[in-house]
Amino acid sequence: MRIYERIHKLTRKIAEQCRDIDEKSINKFIEMIAKSGRIFIHGAGRSGLVARAFAMRLMHLGFIVYVVGETITPAVRKGDLFITLSGSGKTLSVVTITKIAKEKGLKIVAITSHADSSLGRLADCVVRIKGRKLDNEKRDYVARQLVGEHEPVTPLGTLFELSSMVFLDTVVEEIMRRYKKSEEHMKALHSELE
Repeated sequence: MRIYERIHKLTRKIAEQCRDIDEKSINKFIEMIAKSGRIFIHGAGRSGLVARAFAMRLMHLGFIVYVVGETITPAVRKGDLFITLSGSGKTLSVVTITKIAKEKGLKIVAITSHADSSLGRLADCVVRIKGRKLDNEKRDYVARQLVGEHEPVTPLGTLFELSSMVFLDTVVEEIMRRYKKSEEHMKALHSELE
């Protein structure tokens, strides 16, 4: 398969997955962001990189937002919003930090492929983005192909991470539309020390 065919197959799969996200959970997620005083965002590994990119765009929209684990992240307060990403919903560090956030009285949004996971059960709002099936994580790519399970050619959690990135960028655009934020407004808050 040529690389362009793989790109086409992957982008089709991402679009399909994003179309499957429940609209009620999307609206609840956006409303929770809009009503938040402060937002704390967390994820591990590549999901963490997606979370950081989303935090940056929320800052450009004028929200008070922090990435968990940074040296300048302040103490949380009851009522703050905590957004966390984990495809599996069982990454130990993510679940542990989310439990702490819940104990401190934060509102929790979990973006995960598994609403019934440890992470999903802690959340006030779950945005489910399909990714690789958990049983498929136990078998390698060649084994899945031999039994006819043809997922896009993406290793590990790539499908969840890419779909999450596309979804979250679309959430940014929806917030801009709903709350009349312009790109000029965002540019005014963009870092000049680059």
